[in-house]
Amino acid sequence: MAQNQTKKDPQAAAEGAPAAKTQRGRQTQSKGRTANAAKKTATDSAKTAKKTAGSKTPAARAPRGSRIQTPAEAPRRTRGIRLPLPAAGQAVTTYSRAAQTAPSRKPVRGATASAGKLRVIPLGGLNEIGKNMTALEFGDDIIVIDCGNTFPDDELLGIDLVIPDVTYLIQNRQKVRGIVLTHAHEDHIGALPYVLRDLRVPVYCTALTAGIISLRLNEHKNLGKIRINRKKAGDRFRLGCFDVEMIRVNHSVPDAVALAIKTPVGVVVFSGDFKIDTTPVNQEMTDLERFGKLGRDGVLLLCQESTNAERPGFTSSERCVGASFDTQFKNSEGKRIIIATFASNVHRIQQIIDIAAKYGRKVAVSGRSMENIMKVGVELGYLKLPPNTYIELSSLSRYPKAETVIITTGSQGEPMSALYRMAFSAHRQVEVGEGDKILIAAHPIPGNEKAVYGMINELFKRGAEVVYEKLADIHVSGHACQEELKIILALTRPRFFMPMHGEYRHLQIHAGLAMQGGMPQENIFISEIGRVLELDGEGARFAGTVPSGRVLVDGYGVGDVGATVLRERKHLSQDGLIVIVTAFDRRKGTVVQGPEVFSRGFIFAKEAEDLTEGVRKLARAAIDGCISRGVSDRSVIKSEISDRVEDYLYKKIKRSPMILPVIMEV
Repeated sequence: MAQNQTKKDPQAAAEGAPAAKTQRGRQTQSKGRTANAAKKTATDSAKTAKKTAGSKTPAARAPRGSRIQTPAEAPRRTRGIRLPLPAAGQAVTTYSRAAQTAPSRKPVRGATASAGKLRVIPLGGLNEIGKNMTALEFGDDIIVIDCGNTFPDDELLGIDLVIPDVTYLIQNRQKVRGIVLTHAHEDHIGALPYVLRDLRVPVYCTALTAGIISLRLNEHKNLGKIRINRKKAGDRFRLGCFDVEMIRVNHSVPDAVALAIKTPVGVVVFSGDFKIDTTPVNQEMTDLERFGKLGRDGVLLLCQESTNAERPGFTSSERCVGASFDTQFKNSEGKRIIIATFASNVHRIQQIIDIAAKYGRKVAVSGRSMENIMKVGVELGYLKLPPNTYIELSSLSRYPKAETVIITTGSQGEPMSALYRMAFSAHRQVEVGEGDKILIAAHPIPGNEKAVYGMINELFKRGAEVVYEKLADIHVSGHACQEELKIILALTRPRFFMPMHGEYRHLQIHAGLAMQGGMPQENIFISEIGRVLELDGEGARFAGTVPSGRVLVDGYGVGDVGATVLRERKHLSQDGLIVIVTAFDRRKGTVVQGPEVFSRGFIFAKEAEDLTEGVRKLARAAIDGCISRGVSDRSVIKSEISDRVEDYLYKKIKRSPMILPVIMEV
């Protein structure tokens, strides 16, 4: 595979959001319709290829069965017909390598722009799930695709968010023509307020995405005037030398789009996050016809998401969740219903509202992000409220519990979310208990399982009935499974392929799917963050790296927490802190007061009087030793205290707290 051209390996990343389990029984109709649509489009493509096979034009396709030419063999841009894709459920061959140390992120020779070549520069979303961001560069023009964040793992103590390092974009800000967003999920828009502080460029996105990011940007100082250009699926617009087209796709948030970007060397297709839903809630299917037309016209590079590349078959329709909700409502007579889901899943929220109206229940929402989505969704027409259904949370007490539904945040067990506060009796307006049925309509993101199930345990303890994904089909994924990925590969028939948006195993499995469909191994590029792929219309190769990585957000601080601070936080969390305070008369060379010993997170003082006294004596001995040797430098005295106390504590209790000597001169 093309990644073997370099010795550098991708680094593994954490934090993902794999999709929920699908139910086979409800997939049958979806599979049939999708397969028929794909078969028809693929047949049309094959017919077109046969008709043009005899043409003498340079762009004519080779007849079926001919060998696919490598870039070195093809003076002009030619492609053979792809082999038939494997059937559903067929085994996928993977090509994996042992993980090695991640390469240096310093820019290397070859990272500068090459004349006449398109540079594809992933700045996030490779070998990780989340933090999606990719730059396209040609000559004096750069456009950026998505600008997402991810959530910290357990090692990043006290960190709120992780965003991409955009040093390269800042260094080339005069070239950046804009940021194009595919949809309104945090892993695609969450870094925007932080990136736009240094990179004040226009943003291009669909209406719902624009509404959501407008609220977000208005919360940040000086970002309310960023120009947001609202587009819709089917629109085309020009940014520098790039012609950008938005293509309608299904996802778990409305107004999601893929992108077809016409560059001076060929067309690049970004799938964004998508699925092929043949019975979508809003009646608007993924535009397979447009993908097929792009494939017939010629696609240079396909960059396709890999989140569900491990999962065979098709992703279930969102309507399956609606049917499950209806069953839950029907079986909940006499109970209040509380449903936790992702705030951005507008179609799911609409289904809940419609079913609540069907059963004569009032609907309230709880959680800031849920309230914001309701506001934007209703204003833009994505959410429709039946008459006399929606009520404010503050008026909930006016209605019998059994006649109400609460839609809330907290499906991932976030500590400050509405459902989490309900579970721990910290919510000001809602107290859960017997008579409540709670539906958690989401799959735990890897790393969140402990928080989610801990919250579920608390809800059970309070007497509530809790239903979650393992007990009922109340969640489906918004990401394409293997058969859907194969369909887009077959329709677009790209010359080169770069799997994106996934951990390393997802990218490898996705590459295997492409090869099963006839993609030559040397035309598949498994890349990593910061690694530059150059294309000139005839060939493609890796060409160095640019500065990249992650930037940590802690409160209002962006990038000011580094490895040293994280190590100190980890040290404090594991072994605690001991502070030794001494008042010292430097002129006389005597101790005026102390040493006094204080500890936090180390050991309870009343249970460690002997240990504390030992620390005090050692500290005093260290100070006296320095005085007797004529040492008055505070740094030397503090170092002496730390060394002695550290050795003493480790010998006594095998622990190494952070030791902080404080010497006050009087």
